[in-house]
Amino acid sequence: QVQLVESGGGLVQAGGSLRLSCAASGRSFTFANYVLAWFRQAPGKEREFVGKIDQSGKNTNYATSVEGRFTISRDYAKKTVFLQMNRLRPEDTAVYYCAARVFQPFGSGGYTPREYAFWGQGTKVTVSS
Repeated sequence: QVQLVESGGGLVQAGGSLRLSCAASGRSFTFANYVLAWFRQAPGKEREFVGKIDQSGKNTNYATSVEGRFTISRDYAKKTVFLQMNRLRPEDTAVYYCAARVFQPFGSGGYTPREYAFWGQGTKVTVSS
């Protein structure tokens, strides 16, 4: 079992920055074996992909809407994944969720929520105009 705990959400003005963290833990949990992703869900909308980082930490992918503004990184010693969000916009307002799945060499793309087995409780981000 894997536990994920997000932190760092809050209220920020448009154009500002926030850094979200997601600490991972679990019995017999090997951080380096997991692909980690961030999703978000705005009120009344479906949960959507924000970005992901592979098990090596060398490859990242982002949604078009955040490309160039958001950056995902991971710290193996701290077993933590980060989402640095810059130039925030009101449309970035949502609850942000961290998700994890075991790396599979020929697995699916990892862009949909159903592909992830483990989830955090979410952290709310509100961007005011």
